[in-house]
Amino acid sequence: MNQKLTNKAVYITTTEPNSGKSIISLGLMQLLLGKAAKVGYFRPIIDDLAPGEIDNHINTVISYFNLDLKFEDAYAFKRSEVIKKKNENKDDEIIGTIIDKFKSIEERFDFILVEGSSFVGEGAIIEFDINVLIAKNLGVPAIILASAKGKTMEELVSNLYMAYDTFRDKGVEVLSVIANKVEPQKLELAVSELEKVLPANVIANAIPANPKLSNPSIKEIVDALDASVLFGEAYINNQAGNFSVGAMQLRNYLTHLKENALVITPGDRADIILGALQANLSENYPSVSGIVLTGGLTPEDSIIKLIEGLSDIVPIISAPRGTYSVTNQIGEIKSQIYAENTEKILTSIQEFEKHIKVDDLVERLITFETKGVTPRMFQYNLLKEAKSNKKHIVLPEGLDERVLRATKQLVDLDAVEITLLGDKKEIEEKLLNLDLDLDLSLVNIINPIESPLFESYSETLYELRKHKNVNLAMAQDLMEDVSYFGTMMVHKGDADGMVSGAVHTTQHTIRPALQFIKTKPETSIVSSVFFMCLEDRVSVYGDCAINPNPTAEQLSEIAISSAKTSIAFGIEPKIAMLSYSSGTSGVGEDVEKVRAATALIKSKRPDLKVEGPIQYDAAVDMNVGKTKLPNSEVAGQANVFIFPDLNTGNNTYKAVQRETKALAIGPIIQGLNKPVNDLSRGCTTDDIFNTVIVTVIQAQDF
Repeated sequence: MNQKLTNKAVYITTTEPNSGKSIISLGLMQLLLGKAAKVGYFRPIIDDLAPGEIDNHINTVISYFNLDLKFEDAYAFKRSEVIKKKNENKDDEIIGTIIDKFKSIEERFDFILVEGSSFVGEGAIIEFDINVLIAKNLGVPAIILASAKGKTMEELVSNLYMAYDTFRDKGVEVLSVIANKVEPQKLELAVSELEKVLPANVIANAIPANPKLSNPSIKEIVDALDASVLFGEAYINNQAGNFSVGAMQLRNYLTHLKENALVITPGDRADIILGALQANLSENYPSVSGIVLTGGLTPEDSIIKLIEGLSDIVPIISAPRGTYSVTNQIGEIKSQIYAENTEKILTSIQEFEKHIKVDDLVERLITFETKGVTPRMFQYNLLKEAKSNKKHIVLPEGLDERVLRATKQLVDLDAVEITLLGDKKEIEEKLLNLDLDLDLSLVNIINPIESPLFESYSETLYELRKHKNVNLAMAQDLMEDVSYFGTMMVHKGDADGMVSGAVHTTQHTIRPALQFIKTKPETSIVSSVFFMCLEDRVSVYGDCAINPNPTAEQLSEIAISSAKTSIAFGIEPKIAMLSYSSGTSGVGEDVEKVRAATALIKSKRPDLKVEGPIQYDAAVDMNVGKTKLPNSEVAGQANVFIFPDLNTGNNTYKAVQRETKALAIGPIIQGLNKPVNDLSRGCTTDDIFNTVIVTVIQAQDF
């Protein structure tokens, strides 16, 4: 297959510990490297590590596939760090950091294999939900794995279906579910039972239990027992097979040896040691993978000398504990795949290729498209876009605490050049009282009355407004107002945009812009939108701030402007023209206005997906949408909502914001020749920060 991957990542997750996730990671990495030039690897959360230790999963993948990726760049958090932040209610910080790390890798690679956490130790109970949340916020599809070990077929299928259903319910598309460690004779049954409960587009796979992958290597046994290697270190990666204790006479013990046998015997049993070594060389007996000497005992010097004279010695290790304890410890080892054990890596890849429907999986990866964008990813993309082309934004309300705190955040992130309007000494005193460490050398501060630009700005305003009977003295009076001064900075090109309204009304903020920045030639009306960052998606609401009772013509303009804004911010618009009726069922002046506006949009912009009139429930709920408007390509999946009047829009956005704790970014003013944006007087520091970032992005288009 020569098809290229347009999707950027896939998330591998499991429902439990010891599910054999590495098989999927290794097999999928091998597959992806045949489809993309550069494949990256990322683990959002890894297990805690000892000082100087590195994560085994990351090291194995990076080393074996020779990825150009540093260990510290391949993960975001250690388990204990996540638990600590969750206990401090810093979930947003967790997701934000994970997105940052993921995006850094995404910039360097064509595709990323993301591997979820391992469900080991403290915090395991919450890991499944965390993995769902991470996959959702990264906007990538998932492959879900579960182990069949210790489960009935019914339990296995139920476990995987519940996991699939949870991911689907949160808006994460599942490409495949995989039952691992299945009894070989039940492979076909497992697949058929999964296919009965899963949709046709979810690929069901089953991989058999493979002793080669579950048995530990001699190296893992050495680490688990804190043993020392006496001989055969070159073969330390030998895979241990069946293990048995050499406590009987040699002639009897030899009959119990099986292929790749691990011999466990007290260190003073020279007969068993030498007999096992000889059996390994004999064609008449199975091979021996290694010998474990117990009790901290080592053979006598004469035996040591005899062994030293042999060639191709299997590993012989000495463990400090007794035979019973050592045997139990070896039985409890959960074997892993590590970089040096190429035999296990190759076996894993072979098992993947043999039992996974590879062609179907590649096809699903190719055809996957992200449905919308999560709030966290939206905010990340906004900040990244703003920093890519910094602009100069003026904030007229320079003495407001929220404005100053937002300014510090923006300056610290180096996302924008800021000018504050106000008296410098008063601003310095305010910062001192707030104990806010804002470096004013990085901020422009202008007192309009004292500015050398004051006279020229006043004269410009006079020239622009003299036809409205404004004389020079009146223009000077107006220019003392921070809203007029800030807007004139934007008009004259001394700033790229303005954000105000934290202490001023919408009218006070917007009036100067309407007077001399004016609307774009193709736009008949200035309107606004809010980006409503809901739990799992970003919606656009318009107009909720400016136009009290727009006509059908104005509603169509608001919708078209809102669609343009959506596209500019990475949201493919599906427009719902809201009313109290859906389709042709309703009558009345208000619904007819929406119906007429919808017709105008289709006439002016036939390329846009729009539905109206439509009720809110039919616009957002797929089941309701199919019932009321079965042939609509918008119903049930709208993301741009145009309200019929300001009363409805303003109340709806505030109700949604307060009741769902959604982040509302805006109002974002659209239709002006240059960006000027208004704030609510109840805005927070975050609101100001986000509105400034949006204004920067708007300014990049001028």
